[in-house]
Amino acid sequence: MTRDLRLIRDGVTAFALLVLLALIAVKINDGETIKRAGAFHAADGDSLTLGGERFRLEGIDAPELNQSCERAGKAWACGRVAREALQEMVLASGTLCQGDRHDRYDRLLVVCRSGTGGDINAGMVRRGMAVSYGGYGEEEIEARAAKAGLWAGTFERPRDVRDHARQETIYGDALRFIGRIVGWE
Repeated sequence: MTRDLRLIRDGVTAFALLVLLALIAVKINDGETIKRAGAFHAADGDSLTLGGERFRLEGIDAPELNQSCERAGKAWACGRVAREALQEMVLASGTLCQGDRHDRYDRLLVVCRSGTGGDINAGMVRRGMAVSYGGYGEEEIEARAAKAGLWAGTFERPRDVRDHARQETIYGDALRFIGRIVGWE
């Protein structure tokens, strides 16, 4: 086989492999969109339940349910207020949530729309009841400028609250273990 033919053969083989890889990538990313509609219940400011199914609003992060924030020098239950705001938004008839991926807790990651077509995820960020967690940067800028919700005072980002809780649990577990060993308990 001549050098030119080998070069053509190798080029065609490489092209065929690239096409095969592209088809595999398309198939992997071609998850079926799951749609749910009904009387959703807000578990917290960014999680919903419907029957036994759990959903996580994609692209936002709301305060933890027991989280407090500060506004005008006073603490307020921002986690509970965020849950109430989400519950109010999903009470509208015709709420539809859809997604095609699950998080590590096996919750379906969803974007929800009200019966009038409004993006509920964006609405939570725009109201200042959640921060953008990937997809709602413009809405967060609007909320900050309007000093809406969380942005009217000071707050710890929900991710930081969760991280602190995890650290306290780890340290607490370690101290209890040591306490048992040395007989403190």
